[in-house]
Amino acid sequence: MSNQNYIENAHFKLENFIPYQLAVVAESVSKAFSKTYAKRFGITIAQWRVLAAVGRESNCTASSIVEHTAMGKVQVSRAVSILIDKGYIKSRVDSRDRRNSILAFTNKGRSIYIQIIPAGITFERELIKIFTKEEIQQLNHLLSKLNLHSKKN
Repeated sequence: MSNQNYIENAHFKLENFIPYQLAVVAESVSKAFSKTYAKRFGITIAQWRVLAAVGRESNCTASSIVEHTAMGKVQVSRAVSILIDKGYIKSRVDSRDRRNSILAFTNKGRSIYIQIIPAGITFERELIKIFTKEEIQQLNHLLSKLNLHSKKN
């Protein structure tokens, strides 16, 4: 190990490493929010993210869910399969590209989604009440900026 690497490693503190901090906060927030729906509806964090993506864009594909949820293909595929089995979403072949499936809510799935949204809004309000309005705007700006920059690399 070179002297430069040794010095950098000696000064490296994981808890101050921004990617680590973001991952820890994201996991902590996801787990806390999942308490509002996991027991009541029997769905996981990944399944909720798929439902949220379908709610965001009805008649979407699994590929678009991967893109918007930052989940891997396998994780999305598993969650989609379980949600189909539970009767929360349905799948049909995309007439424009037969390799894709179009995903949409069933009535049961839409009902669950509609019930979770108010809990999500309440959860978010409780989460961010420690910030001023200006801090919330700044946080949103910084997260958007960081997200855009990380996609360029």
